[in-house]
Amino acid sequence: MNEQVDLSNCDREPIHQLGQIQDFGALVAVNGDWLVSQRSANLEAIIGLDKPIKLGTRLAPYLNAAAVNALRSAVSELAEDDQVERLFGVDLAGNGQLFDCAIHTSGPNQIIEIEPHVAGESDRQFARLRPVMSRLDKHDTVDALTEHAAHELRETLGFDRVMVYRFHDDLSGEVIAEARRDDLESFYQLRYPKSDIPAQARALYVRNRIRIISDVNGTAVPIEPGVSVEGEPLDLSMSTLRSVSPIHLEYLRNMGVEASLSISIIIGGKLWGLFACHHYAPRVLPYAQRTATELFSELFSLLLERSLSLENSKLREVGRTVHDRLMRDIVSGTALAESLPTLDPIIDQVIAHDGISVFVEGHYEARGKAPNEEEFRAILPALNGAATSRVLASTALPDRIPEAARFADRAVGALVIPISRTPRDHLVLWRRELKQTVTWAGNPQKAVDFGPNGARLTPRKSFEAWQESVDGTSKQWSPAELQIAESLRVTLLEIILRLTDEVVEERTKAQQQQELLIAELNHRVRNILNLIRGLINKSRSEASSVENFAEIVGGRINSLASAHDNITKGNWSPAPLRELFETEAEAYISEQRERMVITGPYVMISPEAYTVLALVIHEMMTNSAKYGSLSDQSGQLDVTIMRGSGDEMLLEWREIGGPPVKPPKRRGFGSTIIERSIPFELEGNASIDYKLKGVEAAFCIPSRFITWVSKEDAGANEREKKAVLMSELSNVPATVLLVEDSMIIALDTEDCLRELGVKTVQLESTVAGALDALGKDTPDLALLDYNLGKESSERVAEELKARGIPYWLATGYGEMEDRLEEMGARGLLTKPYGKDDLARILKAFGETS
Repeated sequence: MNEQVDLSNCDREPIHQLGQIQDFGALVAVNGDWLVSQRSANLEAIIGLDKPIKLGTRLAPYLNAAAVNALRSAVSELAEDDQVERLFGVDLAGNGQLFDCAIHTSGPNQIIEIEPHVAGESDRQFARLRPVMSRLDKHDTVDALTEHAAHELRETLGFDRVMVYRFHDDLSGEVIAEARRDDLESFYQLRYPKSDIPAQARALYVRNRIRIISDVNGTAVPIEPGVSVEGEPLDLSMSTLRSVSPIHLEYLRNMGVEASLSISIIIGGKLWGLFACHHYAPRVLPYAQRTATELFSELFSLLLERSLSLENSKLREVGRTVHDRLMRDIVSGTALAESLPTLDPIIDQVIAHDGISVFVEGHYEARGKAPNEEEFRAILPALNGAATSRVLASTALPDRIPEAARFADRAVGALVIPISRTPRDHLVLWRRELKQTVTWAGNPQKAVDFGPNGARLTPRKSFEAWQESVDGTSKQWSPAELQIAESLRVTLLEIILRLTDEVVEERTKAQQQQELLIAELNHRVRNILNLIRGLINKSRSEASSVENFAEIVGGRINSLASAHDNITKGNWSPAPLRELFETEAEAYISEQRERMVITGPYVMISPEAYTVLALVIHEMMTNSAKYGSLSDQSGQLDVTIMRGSGDEMLLEWREIGGPPVKPPKRRGFGSTIIERSIPFELEGNASIDYKLKGVEAAFCIPSRFITWVSKEDAGANEREKKAVLMSELSNVPATVLLVEDSMIIALDTEDCLRELGVKTVQLESTVAGALDALGKDTPDLALLDYNLGKESSERVAEELKARGIPYWLATGYGEMEDRLEEMGARGLLTKPYGKDDLARILKAFGETS
């Protein structure tokens, strides 16, 4: 039986195991003993060797000894599966001809790819990269950023056409920005079906950011032998020379393209889109230029992620506006189903719709083009079976729920917003059928060609705009509308809670907001994990052991966390430099602070520069503690701060009295942070000198990141503030009643209170237990958690108020602040809290007692 020929064939094509490479370079694979296991047929011709490199022989005798040492050193740096080490300007044959080499691991082999070196290309490309990124950094919207990036990339690479290609949820793609030669037709806003980029190609784009095709009509060079002794083809997933699928080559020829370059845009570890670069003549980019382009891809992805985050922030602001208007306009005490005349026009301003339905506690109301009650109840079981607390969006609801076909003449699109858990209540926005037209780059369905030799998969030959009409669907719900709908879901939950019984309302409200806090916590944790993953990936090659690896990564994460704390304490405003040094030195010389001497004026550093300096100072301090003046008991660190003639900050680092210094044998990620972070990110200067008597370094931070202040304006450092706070504690309460249902929080709080001088801490986790304790004894002070699982602590609060016992209310919800006076609480203790917060409460207690 013949295999069915369809678009899924592309997804099964082994494009990473084609057994060939492109002809602008050569390849050799060596095993663990550095014996040649496979090689490209053009290896000797590319390198310029007179004698053939035989399989099963050692590679070293054929190459220059210095080149072999460099290659072995590069291989030793490979610590990750998809890591690629690069060497530029290597004299492989000892004849003065230079090559660029890319080295990576593939199964049991080390793959060495070789291309002719272009003199000066590396320095030239990396020098051009910084001003390009600086210009792109000025754009904070996705449209502006992608448009200017396409033009910058075309100017840099010299391709005839550069497109920014964004993937939709259905994996089709759309050209959202384009820079092209004037005589070329535009592909802007054309759509491409998901079959144009098969699934395995998408996976490779995530692993390998750069894919070049130098000449679609070039002759592929075979790899010899085609399979290993074990019978396996060579996996070229991370190869830069990997040959091209015949189907893709035919696709490019049909477009008239003779060379292409694809650059991945990766957001959150997923393929967001591509830079697709086309040239209408063969074109080979030097390896150094492709390396710089790969760095451009990583930096652009960060800028794009920032722009997407800004757009999300604006959407959240729109959601807050809708929230405020709904809360203001809905008359208190009016049932939600009866509030449709008020709800409908407010929601329509941010989410266009043709009809609206509300189903609350068995009561149904509708306006506009919407199903009647009987029709709605027919689809209700299916809606109730959907995921809890999640907005459901569909442009063709009858395709998902057949019963919805009964009202398809009025509405086919639905945005279902659940507004409770039990019973399942819903607010639904409806959209009528809309005859849609999608503009494709050619007919996306024409893929199988039935010729005289049978069926074969063939790419499209026409790329003219081809329009497809879609029936039975509504206008698409945009990502922005879905985000606003989620905000609306939360708002409507709050409205319902306000219109129910007060006690049940407060309890349910707390539970719902706890879900929101958990969701936000999950989001923040994911962001933190992404940052940690980045540090781990960059730090792995520096570690000599698991313990050393944990120490390196932990130190860098702690440094960033401390820096973040310092700048967020002042609402993301400039933070004192000295506090950064104090924080970093804490782990090494906490008991011998005199070993670090800081002289010079006081200075505040802007947030965008503070985290950069934090990493640099952390690396310097860590190196000093391991190898320099802080590694023994006698050394000293002198830090001198000076004000430059242009108000820039000059910082000199000098280590004295430590052991003799040896320059590092290799340049790791830490050295890169010290030497390149400030010049690259801040456009300042950095230099480090590993003198035998002690490390000396000099840094210059441009004036735009600097604020010169007096000692008083800089304020005391955190250690001094804490010391002052502790010294001011007087009249500490002898007994404190702590009502808290979390055992871990309760035990931690008890320890903190005892350290602050409280003699007796009475722990209770329930209302009944707290009331019983109050019946037996009268504490001097109480700390009361408002939400105790399935009950609130309002009865305990009433008893404390009635007996005149001062207490603070602990909660994770800031809106409880407006009830403090009503409940008789002295103040609000917002979770999570720590020892410093408790000290402030005891200080306030002492001042008022």
